[in-house]
Amino acid sequence: MTLTQLSYIVAVDRYRHFATAAEKSYVTQPTLSMQIHKLEDELDITIFDRSKSPVIPTEIGEKIIEEAKKMLKQEKHIEDLASLRDEKLQGTFRIGIIPTIAPYLLPLFLRNFREKYPDVRLIFEEVITDEILDLLDQDHLDIGVIATPADRGNIFEEDLYYEPFLGYVSEDHPLAKKKQISVDDLAGSDLWLLNEGHCFRDQTVQLCKKFRKNQLDEQHIEFESGNLATLKQLVEQNFGMTLLPYLAKNQIDAQCAKAHLRHFSDPVPRRKVRVVYGREYLKNNVIQAFKKEVMDVIPPELKKTENGLLVE
Repeated sequence: MTLTQLSYIVAVDRYRHFATAAEKSYVTQPTLSMQIHKLEDELDITIFDRSKSPVIPTEIGEKIIEEAKKMLKQEKHIEDLASLRDEKLQGTFRIGIIPTIAPYLLPLFLRNFREKYPDVRLIFEEVITDEILDLLDQDHLDIGVIATPADRGNIFEEDLYYEPFLGYVSEDHPLAKKKQISVDDLAGSDLWLLNEGHCFRDQTVQLCKKFRKNQLDEQHIEFESGNLATLKQLVEQNFGMTLLPYLAKNQIDAQCAKAHLRHFSDPVPRRKVRVVYGREYLKNNVIQAFKKEVMDVIPPELKKTENGLLVE
């Protein structure tokens, strides 16, 4: 029995698919399958029911997987302790980051971080908030970057920055005539929204409800998508409006885009972006380096903690 074999069965349990588990484990599917078969032969048990689609653990397999997770977590803690032997940052650092932050934040700091810490291998997973918190619980991720409170007793969070919301309106939209928009304007605007499960969608709906006497009417929700890029393109095709995070404006060419960015007047709605990690986590030096590199490239206006309307 090896730790590699244990990591493979945990991966299959997570993804419920051998090919996906192999891809995420950076090995070929035959290699992963062979190692799991060897482990099953050694223990004289069947860990996965391969007749099901997706595959599921057997009853004994579930117990083995739970013990494997504990052993892998202990292994990571030993590696973390070893990494503290000197001040040099090194090793693998797994980061979960929500989809409404990843494409706008990573290009800002990633190159500087890699140049400054060449011995740190960064692995990013772009997933929604609940999955990030689950993966932190499972010790699959080292840290997460989210925009809502963690609200879990075993998770520690540190603030990064406060990001305002922006309106993105089509050329013919009534709000395109205004230099600034207000939260009251959202009451009469059809909005493109992200799918359920995205905290940015929840925050948008919360913002709309906050300034309406009634619930958010279905007639104001034109379409739901899994990513902001799709919503942005719809607006640029002269359909409705959506809300974007502040950093998204760095990827909009004002000369070419067939739509208009609109800032909010006071009180400006904003979200708080934070780093989350397990309370027993040891790589505090890497976390602090990560935070510093992010904060060094964040626009000054996003570092202000006062004023604004915080949407959680």
